[in-house]
Amino acid sequence: MLIRILSFLLETLFFVLIGAALLRAWMNRLRINMSAQPGYFVMAVTDWLVKPLRRVLPKALAQSRVDWASLLAALLLALVYALLWAALVGALLNLTAAMVPALLLAALKMLVRVALQLAFVVVLVYAIISWLQPGSPMYGLLGRLTEPLLAPLRRIVPIVGGLDLSALVLLLLLQIGLMILG
Repeated sequence: MLIRILSFLLETLFFVLIGAALLRAWMNRLRINMSAQPGYFVMAVTDWLVKPLRRVLPKALAQSRVDWASLLAALLLALVYALLWAALVGALLNLTAAMVPALLLAALKMLVRVALQLAFVVVLVYAIISWLQPGSPMYGLLGRLTEPLLAPLRRIVPIVGGLDLSALVLLLLLQIGLMILG
């Protein structure tokens, strides 16, 4: 019971940290102003890791359009999660060279899962706000975040009865991706 509780808390903590790092990279890639929410939160949660990584990255990477420091932070956090999870279940006691690929795979799986869940949450909140409060400032921000994901689907999915169902289709695809991931 205690291990399940600790595992849940560990997963929740690292979901927030990895999700914030990925959201920071996503917002920076789209040139979204970080001086409003959720930018403040993302900066507060990730600055302790992203700023030092920016200083050690080569200039070409640090100044590119892709926020490599935030992506590297997300990867490092996923690796730390995998190590802590293995320690929690006692797998680190028998650590061998053969377990290293399994830990790397667990970290990669966590990273992809958080990315899919983050996209799911952002698209879901965007869809809800678009129905309930389309004049909200958050609607514009979420629209900018979701547009690169929804635009390809909007070309394929027809508007039915005046409703854009592309968000629903994307939510289904993201959920299928999470199911495949396990």
